[in-house]
Parts: sequence; structure tokens; C-alpha cells
Amino acid sequence: MELNSNQIQEILPHRYPFLLVDRITECEPGKSATGIKCVSANESQFMGHFPQKHVMPGVLIIEALAQTGAVALLAEEKNKGKIAYFGGIKQARFKRQVIPGDVLTLKCEIISSKGPVGIGKAEAYVGDQLAVTAELTFAIQ
Repeated sequence: MELNSNQIQEILPHRYPFLLVDRITECEPGKSATGIKCVSANESQFMGHFPQKHVMPGVLIIEALAQTGAVALLAEEKNKGKIAYFGGIKQARFKRQVIPGDVLTLKCEIISSKGPVGIGKAEAYVGDQLAVTAELTFAIQ
């Protein structure tokens, strides 16, 4: 299933300026999702990070990955209308800077779930270059 930004907002509670996924290109509810984030110099974080050399903050890339994983979890019928909160971040690694003009491909695969808790393997790419990896824990309420 593919989702545009309006359809993503039907699943996620996030809104401007904190909705960090522009499109979902693939989603298998409860299992995985792939999203796209088009990075633009017009985004407010670049006023301070860094004015002389724009670099997307790593925590925002992690958040974009988490939003992608949340779409996979919240697209399941049993989770409709719920919120996926961060339960933890493990082994985050930043391999490449992300700058305006880059298009991030965000992938999150749910590798385990038990009750309201899920764990996702997350990866962000610019083209074929790995930019970020992390293991994300979600708590659904």
C-alpha cells in the first residue's frame, strides 16, 4: 500500500512541523514500511543546525524512521486510532551526513512484537548510501 502525506496524517498524530515522512511507498501492516523524506533548506531546523553548513540533525532522522515504523504498526486494524510512543533507541549509528536536496529512503521492519511493544530494525538511505541505522522500540497506547 502507498500513502501520501494526507493519508499518513490519518494514521499518525504528527503535524507540521513535526511530520517527517512525506510519503509511504510500501507498507505491510504490522510488519514493515518504507517511506520517503525530501530534505529541503526551507525546513526550520536549518536556521540553527548549522546556518553556515546545513546538516539534518541525526535525532530528526531517527524520528523520521520511527514515524515510518509507527505507520507499519498503526496501519494494523487492531491499532487504529492509537499512538506509537518511543520505548527506546539502541545501536544508533550515523554513517553519512544528510543535507538539503537529499531524498531519504526510510525503512523500518518490525522484528518482534509482544502485546503493545514492538521492536523495529530501521535504516535510512540517501540513494544507495546507508546514512543511519538503529533499533527502535515502540510502545503502543
